[in-house]
Amino acid sequence: MSTTTPPSGKLVAPRPRLPRERPRAVSLTVRALGPLLLIGGWWTASATGVLTPDVLAGPPDVVRAVGELWGNGELPDALAASLTRSGTGLLLGLVAGVVLGVVTGFSRPGDELLDSSLQAMRTIPFLALVPLFMVWFGITETAKILLIAFATTFPMYVSTAGGVRGVDRKLLEAMRSFGMGRLALVREVVLPGALPSLLSGLRLSMTLSVIALVAAEEINATAGIGYLMAQAQAYARTDVLAVCILVYAVLGLTADGVVRLLERFLMPWRTLGAVR
Repeated sequence: MSTTTPPSGKLVAPRPRLPRERPRAVSLTVRALGPLLLIGGWWTASATGVLTPDVLAGPPDVVRAVGELWGNGELPDALAASLTRSGTGLLLGLVAGVVLGVVTGFSRPGDELLDSSLQAMRTIPFLALVPLFMVWFGITETAKILLIAFATTFPMYVSTAGGVRGVDRKLLEAMRSFGMGRLALVREVVLPGALPSLLSGLRLSMTLSVIALVAAEEINATAGIGYLMAQAQAYARTDVLAVCILVYAVLGLTADGVVRLLERFLMPWRTLGAVR
């Protein structure tokens, strides 16, 4: 950085422009503005008759449906079943994605042996596998969980492999020269160095786990949010259908918020220089 010399001949200390801290309340208000506008437009369309109940129930009817479903225990039971499926499938997918990403990103033989096959599998839409999974595993919980695991493996794999390949090779060679073994190298150097990519993969996988959950619960579910939707469709309950759609949306938003919190906790330096 160069300094300027005023006419007097004296040097002037540089004054770097620092980002101004935005109040937390302002940030939260701006974030909430979009959803509030959507709800307001939905409410107005329902109140004026533009949106009729047979097409989509209005917000007051949806709130009453939430109270009804929560009061009779259907909504808590459905949430528990769906979260168990989604969480188990996501865990399996994350473990598989991280392991495969480390193997292909850290080992040339692993990359040559596995990457082309995994990239080919990654291009297969997981929705196309629903009939095949039903043939292989039947209409059981195993089919639903494995479908979610398949969908969430590949975003984590791609992010992990890319992050591992991006770790400084000079640092790896330095650690090897000090006698660090391969497992210790992966644990102490590679995974911490790939942490930003790992968190990006986690965000994509968590969001995709909710999308895959919708497809998985179409496999003749007898419990869960998808089962509630099937029952509501049979009885033309658009208020219950809206509740289920909102639950899926909240699950996705919550998953994204969890990853944001992890980023703030594990990588606080990423927000220090952000423009506010």
